[in-house]
Amino acid sequence: MKVSRILTMIVTSTVTSATAEPVKLPGIEVDPVGRCVTVDSTICLREGLLELVACAKGGKEHESLLSMEARPLHVHTALLLLGLESGNPALMERVEGGEEQWRHLPPSGDLVEVFLAWRGKDDELIEKPVSEFIVRVSDRVDGDGAVEERLPTHAFLFAGSRVVDNGGGPRVYQGDRSGNLISLATFGDELLCLQGVHSRENRALLWEINTKALPPSGTKVTVRLRPAKSPGATFKQPERKKK
Repeated sequence: MKVSRILTMIVTSTVTSATAEPVKLPGIEVDPVGRCVTVDSTICLREGLLELVACAKGGKEHESLLSMEARPLHVHTALLLLGLESGNPALMERVEGGEEQWRHLPPSGDLVEVFLAWRGKDDELIEKPVSEFIVRVSDRVDGDGAVEERLPTHAFLFAGSRVVDNGGGPRVYQGDRSGNLISLATFGDELLCLQGVHSRENRALLWEINTKALPPSGTKVTVRLRPAKSPGATFKQPERKKK
């Protein structure tokens, strides 16, 4: 189940066309006029295979490019403030009827473009799409070395994680529990995800860090989230080259 519609109504009602001042949450700033959410982050991994673009602090930092200071629920709230609509991660949904049946539910939600920004030499502001820092080394060989294929998109679905039962206690926002914020792999609880299903079973988890383009590990950076300019943009998994 996605986040309560009541939460969506409460959050979006706080921002009107007259609101011009940025809205601040812990580790987050929302610019309703510039249509941008900025999140304080840190480069937590500089080489190796990736299953996540970003995780919450203390999450899966061993397989994530970035660690974010903010709670996933707060990032969700910030995106709602921009008027974006959440959908759902890829999951299995029970089909109503006499016999127990399940069906695959594909991921959905508004598209969000993800950028990375930091200060370079002479305090110069650098901003690049996150796809520049993620590559797949293919089986195809060009000359003496493998050819790097960049992640073909920097737009992710606003899946919105899920709210789940917690025994007899208050319901839990699953993204806060897992820390999965921006995901390359399909976990079923991520806040932002790629289109389609990406798992070891379909050989889709083939991404690693583009070390040449990335600032040093531990560098403080800003993740900038903006509504996608091309709503019809689609993700295409690069085909594995035959030897």
